[in-house]
Amino acid sequence: MLDKRKIRLMTKAAVYEKEYGEEDFKITGYYKKDYASLNTWITLIWITAGYVLLGGILFLCFGESLLEGITIMRLIFLVAVALALYLVLVILYGIGAGNFYSKKHIRAKQRVKKYLRDITRLEKMSKKKEIYRS
Repeated sequence: MLDKRKIRLMTKAAVYEKEYGEEDFKITGYYKKDYASLNTWITLIWITAGYVLLGGILFLCFGESLLEGITIMRLIFLVAVALALYLVLVILYGIGAGNFYSKKHIRAKQRVKKYLRDITRLEKMSKKKEIYRS
């Protein structure tokens, strides 16, 4: 006779493996701090690349009008404003990415724990069934 609890656990485990399994096992292969730090650095590198790219595009579009009648003070002011905006952007994204990836690691670890608990239950059910057959 079919055991409904065993079927439910097997289905739940299969759905988990299909939806989250591979990614969650990659994530939980890291310590939380390492995972969050690595991905925060990657985010900051991409933010820097995007900021430089955006600055280059804006300079190409509006550079001529900005450089007309430029003085040293105006140039220093423009560079200071660009650096201040960059620092604000990096700080905000750094904090946000750190929190995001830390929570992502926690959620992945919880899902892996539930999955492993379900697999353990399945193994115990199978062992009990084998004992009764013997």
